[in-house]
Amino acid sequence: MCCLKNLWSQFKTKETKLCECDHINIEDTKSAERGTNLDAEQDAEANSSFTHAVINMVGILIGLGQLSTPYALEQGGWASAFLLIGLGVMCAYSSHLLGKYLEKNSKLKSYVDIGDHAFGAKGRFLATTFIYMEIFMALVSYTISLHDNLATVFLGTHLKLQLERLSTSQLLTIGAVLIALPSLWLRDLSSISFLSTGGILMSLVIFVSVISTAIFGGVQVNHKIPLLHLHNIPSIFGLYIFSYGGHIVFPNLYNAMKDPSKFTKVSIVSFTLVTSLYTTLGFMGAKMFGPDVNSQVTLSMPPKLFVTKVALWATVVTPMTKYALEFAPFATQLEQRLPSSTSGRTKMIIRSSVGSFLLLVILVLALSVPYFEHVLSLTGSLVSVAICLIFPCAFYIKICWGQISKPLLVLNLSIITFGFLLGVMGTISSSKLLVKHFQTNSI
Repeated sequence: MCCLKNLWSQFKTKETKLCECDHINIEDTKSAERGTNLDAEQDAEANSSFTHAVINMVGILIGLGQLSTPYALEQGGWASAFLLIGLGVMCAYSSHLLGKYLEKNSKLKSYVDIGDHAFGAKGRFLATTFIYMEIFMALVSYTISLHDNLATVFLGTHLKLQLERLSTSQLLTIGAVLIALPSLWLRDLSSISFLSTGGILMSLVIFVSVISTAIFGGVQVNHKIPLLHLHNIPSIFGLYIFSYGGHIVFPNLYNAMKDPSKFTKVSIVSFTLVTSLYTTLGFMGAKMFGPDVNSQVTLSMPPKLFVTKVALWATVVTPMTKYALEFAPFATQLEQRLPSSTSGRTKMIIRSSVGSFLLLVILVLALSVPYFEHVLSLTGSLVSVAICLIFPCAFYIKICWGQISKPLLVLNLSIITFGFLLGVMGTISSSKLLVKHFQTNSI
């Protein structure tokens, strides 16, 4: 995809400071010691049209969120749809803010650069830490989803191996992860792009399958959705906000556009489409399955239907396309930190070894804590809310302090407060539920 090479170079960007709000250019001395070819390369690659940018942003946003939205809506009540829509509006606004930073300062190329520009080294460290946390926890959630759907696809299958502590579904998951493992060793951008396109197609297949089940699957869409379960709002907040995660890649989308001035329009159109999709899928799934809806809607679909089998396989394939894509930024920075004298072969060996080790750690965690909705909710409440809401607004206040109007100051402070409070409550709630389920199943 047209923005993919920029994603690979997200962590290659140099430490730069340029205070555009005061119209004073200040270059970080570290950036003078490094090459500036990246900027020219990214300018040459800025060939993404408005339509392509929308497709890319929608593709980034749609993921595990579409699986969990029906469950979240049923748990929170139909009134919680206003929270889902409201978060979509706020995340579109924070995406707009990221575009404004990049418009005013052409030296900023990534989310980390923006954090560095706003708060210096501390901002860069904080942004980088949260980005890696989100990537790691998201991959754990994807692997749990892989395990759950594989167990349903091969329901009734028994593997006779002398590994008494491992179930058939766990062995199948290990096999699937090992199949996907070599994708982490890829450095060819066209191969990575193929995986990205495959992930988007699988997401569309899942959506169409659920809608087809409602229309042609003989499932009655007549369950009553409760008005509001206020006590469940903190935990489903994490599920909702995770669905809108993608801000760490938005600067790359901006830099890939032919006309970056249309980035705000791209954000509005993309978040409108994604919010509409989530809301439609949420109500459809909740109305079809009611209180019995699974945290992954594909697991609630009638098992004998052909579209169910298609949806389950699509859900199995999706995580396998994500590993290389999610690992790419980390791998790129890892190679950047190696001595310049390191040979290409040595770099590949180090990259492959570290990637393989991390994926195996993710696999162990996913099999040890197989509670999809709670892990996903914890990821959203602890990490995604900071990246999607808190940090962009805080960056804006810091960078433009003294020139920001009072209404905008109040708006951004309100979003920060809202995100922080619900993030804390959601983290506590999902952590308690995670520990409770873990202890219950350990007995």
